[in-house]
Amino acid sequence: MRIIKGFPIDSGDNYQLNVINLIKHAKRNFSRQEIVSRKIDGTLYRYTYRESYERMQRLANALISIGVKVGDRIGVLAWNHHQHYEIYFGLPGTGAVMVSLNLRLTPQDLSYVVNHSDTKYIIVDEDLINVAESISPLCNGIEGYIIITEKDLNDIETELQPVYSYEKLLINASSVYEWPNLDENSAYAACYTTGTTGKPKGVYYSHRNVYIQALMFAAQLPMRVNDIVLQLVPMFHVLGWSKPQAATYAGAKLIFSGKWNLDDIEELTDIMVKERVTVSGAVPAVFMAMLEFIRKMENKPDLTRTRLICGGSEPPIALMRGFWNETGAEIIHSYGSTEAMAITTLNFFKPWLEKELSEEELWDLKKKQGTIVSGLDVKTVDEYGNELPYDGKSSGEILLRGPWITRRYYNAPEAKDSFTGDKFFKSGDAGSLDSEGYLKITDRIKDVIKSGGEWISSIDMENTLMSHPGVLGAAVVGIPHPKWDERPLALVVLREGFKSTSKDEIREHLSSIFAKWQLPDEILFVDSIPRTSVGKLNKKAIRMEYKDIYIKNPK
Repeated sequence: MRIIKGFPIDSGDNYQLNVINLIKHAKRNFSRQEIVSRKIDGTLYRYTYRESYERMQRLANALISIGVKVGDRIGVLAWNHHQHYEIYFGLPGTGAVMVSLNLRLTPQDLSYVVNHSDTKYIIVDEDLINVAESISPLCNGIEGYIIITEKDLNDIETELQPVYSYEKLLINASSVYEWPNLDENSAYAACYTTGTTGKPKGVYYSHRNVYIQALMFAAQLPMRVNDIVLQLVPMFHVLGWSKPQAATYAGAKLIFSGKWNLDDIEELTDIMVKERVTVSGAVPAVFMAMLEFIRKMENKPDLTRTRLICGGSEPPIALMRGFWNETGAEIIHSYGSTEAMAITTLNFFKPWLEKELSEEELWDLKKKQGTIVSGLDVKTVDEYGNELPYDGKSSGEILLRGPWITRRYYNAPEAKDSFTGDKFFKSGDAGSLDSEGYLKITDRIKDVIKSGGEWISSIDMENTLMSHPGVLGAAVVGIPHPKWDERPLALVVLREGFKSTSKDEIREHLSSIFAKWQLPDEILFVDSIPRTSVGKLNKKAIRMEYKDIYIKNPK
């Protein structure tokens, strides 16, 4: 877009919106606010913004002491803990760039990220040394590894060389550091897509990107100094969905979940209740596991102040109703991506809609991804690039543009077609916008089931399946069919106590929403459903595993 220059004034436009100002202001205004970090043994470490800020200064001095320079890329391979939070500010504050390494990628993809980003050092948790060792022979130009550990380095066996102790570096560094007045358009961090098609693609976020989204997120959620934020989303995944930065801007209490998996849900739920958490976020699979645990509790927790941001895929209505009925917690649907810094929409009820719509209609509205947050442009377009009306029916590809939406992938000219000439990002998602501005995702364009010239939404069918009382998990994909191009295949995980549920019962449940021709040709009851490294349904793997099911047995 052409920029029109108006009447010029001197309004402090040279004041740089770099991320270090977030933590400087938090230390000044909220120095006694608590930060809590869950350790490997389950104990909770507690300190304050002031103490964290001092350690960030030590980290900055320590990095410079081993040769880190402005513009150097530094990889981070770590769980959610207070040291990772210190790295979020202390590393980019020097002018270096934090490269978030997804510890669940294959060694081939992870080493590709390290090499593609020209990473110079890797900061790694002690219990992730094996991951670093698996990629070390494949990586070029690594000058050293900084290990986050409470042990003496002599007590750690590793093939990595040379190695430094994170804690010892901090102890030996000065607690005073003069942050550079960093250009806000300098790179703050890089996150790489998870490579579902081709190699991972790098998205670099500037300090300005992160600063502005933190302000937007804190304002629109809203997040305040009396909030208590539990960081469940992996901090290597799209900057933890910007919760650490927004919480820092607001001065909220932060709780870091440490290393965890679904087996730790009981412990994490206990932390949420005891610490009186008011904000958290995760993918639906995590909240489903948490809800299953809560349902078994004799005394249900009171989470009436709690807002749970759910993203990655559309949360089932059964999940949202379940949390509301069991605990009083509200699940707020959000939509985003690596390219859009996670928070693109938030689903809130507008006051006039609360008066106009019935309770069931409001729950139906909850299925939508929400309204586009302030600061972004959005439109849906047909296959020819024509903008579609805001009628809630016309479905097309969702295009996004704004101050934190990436305009290109780093060093990936082959991916230039993911962006339009007027700088919109082509999301790859199909959706519609209604007259109130609510966005509804129809499907990933690659996941829409194309059967006999008609489209079937896998997302809507999955959510209908999840509304069945006996269904714990579900995935729907399109599988090649010799007559119809594609036909739906449903994978279903049944709850304990519902193992006798039949395929006909599932089809009958679906038939209340879907026409007979839309129903899956095959329903398979499975023990688990494949998921990606960030918890989404791995539909690529499902399609590959069952690619011949209708070729061999067409119906």
